[in-house]
Amino acid sequence: MRRLLLLRHAKTESDAPSGSDRDRPLAARGRKDAAELGAWLAGQQPLLPDLAFVSTAVRARATWDIIQKQMSDEVPQELASHLPELYGAQPTQLLALIRSAAARNSKRLMIVGHNPGLHEFALGLIGGGDAAGRAALTRNLPTSGLVVIDFPIERWDGIAFGGGQLAQFVSPKLLKEA
Repeated sequence: MRRLLLLRHAKTESDAPSGSDRDRPLAARGRKDAAELGAWLAGQQPLLPDLAFVSTAVRARATWDIIQKQMSDEVPQELASHLPELYGAQPTQLLALIRSAAARNSKRLMIVGHNPGLHEFALGLIGGGDAAGRAALTRNLPTSGLVVIDFPIERWDGIAFGGGQLAQFVSPKLLKEA
């Protein structure tokens, strides 16, 4: 079995000093939400990634850095690869990227990226699983939203659209409600 964790970056400022969308920093709420999600993840041993692919956009890197600090006892910083191709990636590009992870033999892969591609990708991968989570995810993948999908495969190159089971969908809002 392989477990995929799809994490949308945390809430950002509306503009960057450079004017580039890639340079938008996290807002105060984004930093708070990322820390809360990271603290929650730190207590969820079966969800801790053993490999992470992180977009090089400022907001995605900052989200990963905050979350990784919360999990630092269990998840070393060096497990992350920062990939420029995650910025603006479409579902088919994300699928190819994950298949490339087969050589690394990770069991739990986290991707920190962006909408709309990440949301569309999550919806395309899920063929069943948590019905309430699927209904909530259909509406939106919010900032700091985390989608956990399990695949009955031996290697990442066996991943396919519709082949996953939604194990969990969480967001800062859902964690507060629980």
